[in-house]
Amino acid sequence: MSRPRTAVVWFRRDLRTHDHEPLVEAAAADRLLPVYVFDPERYGTREFGGDDSFAYEKTGGFRTRFRLEAVADLRSRLRAAGSDLLVRVGPAPATVADLADDVDADAVYAHTRPTPEERAVETALAERLADAGVAFERYWGHTLYRPEDLPSSVEEIDDTYTPFRHAVESEATVREPLDRPAVPARPAVEPGEIPTAEALGVEPATDDDRAALAFEGGETAGLDRLETYLWTTDSLREYKQTRNGLVGRDYSSKLSAWLNEGCLSPRRVHEAVERYEAERVANDSTYWLVFELLWRDFFQFQFAKHGAQFFAREGIRRREIDWREDPAALARWKRGETGIPFVDAAMRELTETGYLSNRGRQIAASFLANDLRIDWRRGAAYFETRLVDYDPASNYGNWAYVAGVGNDSRNRKFDVLGQAHYYDPEAAYVKRWVPAVEPLEPADAHAPWRLSAERRRELGVEYPDPVLELPPADETDE
Repeated sequence: MSRPRTAVVWFRRDLRTHDHEPLVEAAAADRLLPVYVFDPERYGTREFGGDDSFAYEKTGGFRTRFRLEAVADLRSRLRAAGSDLLVRVGPAPATVADLADDVDADAVYAHTRPTPEERAVETALAERLADAGVAFERYWGHTLYRPEDLPSSVEEIDDTYTPFRHAVESEATVREPLDRPAVPARPAVEPGEIPTAEALGVEPATDDDRAALAFEGGETAGLDRLETYLWTTDSLREYKQTRNGLVGRDYSSKLSAWLNEGCLSPRRVHEAVERYEAERVANDSTYWLVFELLWRDFFQFQFAKHGAQFFAREGIRRREIDWREDPAALARWKRGETGIPFVDAAMRELTETGYLSNRGRQIAASFLANDLRIDWRRGAAYFETRLVDYDPASNYGNWAYVAGVGNDSRNRKFDVLGQAHYYDPEAAYVKRWVPAVEPLEPADAHAPWRLSAERRRELGVEYPDPVLELPPADETDE
């Protein structure tokens, strides 16, 4: 299209100024209006549709706080560049379309996303803009690889990760990240106030000093975390060996919150890893961080391929499983009161901090879906509420994978006690989050029900009996 006189950039889960193609393209206009909309549909209680629908909270306090901080940081960075970020609260399609009309915009620029809910918002906006004769330019910018750079079309991507990875690694190239453009003057519109969590109907998050990391939202904090993990602590060189850790700041990169809210571009992370390999070391750990980014890509493209089927109870494999209805067990799982300390520690960390290690997520998900046999979507929805680093494709894709209705056909049931002994041999993690078992030796701390009631009373251990009986641990389980 020809150069617009006035352009609008609609920021979504792309709260950054680096490697932002819509911003780069829109910056060619004479005037540019950056916009962010807090849509009430993204907050409060919502209904998970389909078979056996249920209510859940859409966005919890941790992600809301992170997002508010990220929006404030983006506004600060745009102001430093001589512009500003317009902030509004309301339905996104109508709000953006009305703003485009108010400033007589020729075009609206935005990043696209693959999940049905996000696409529906884009479609509604596209229809409004088309009726007004305003162009709507969309770009794909939240993965390492763009769809057009893949060896095959999205519809032809293999549903198993390994063939996808092999094809991409041998036949595709990651593009260089884009620099932040010079931003033209903006139309004279009142910028608006950033709302509070309470104004959005969300209970504010509270801090817990046991949290693995203080996740501060924004591009500034995301770039700082990337710098710290790679260069200050030099943690990347041992990432593959430490990534299954459970306690601490640097056992993993913990970049996911900034990636999923778009404060960090994955291509910027890739560029940083390449520089680290050139200046420090290139080994299996540096490869493994990119390997994990490619897993993230895989789920994004899988959702672009399969769409709403990923949210169905039977998943993309259309596998019928006799899921149980057990509200009491589900509630105990959410509260971290299953009586299985390793599971309970994971759920308490999630609920109290908004974050959980990859190993903890797999254990908590497997226990609900494969041991309790409760509909996996109820667990995924609870994670959606709580996670500071929630992304729909990564979250529901991984849950479906563990539950046996998603990608790959392998049995993903974990031996919970075996995992506990292998990854938490001294019970440091469970004692951190389940203080009731602190007096116990490590083996007993993982299975306190095996002690006699009299012995538990002697030790002062008050802890619920397990919600179900587990088999003996395979202590070599990985």
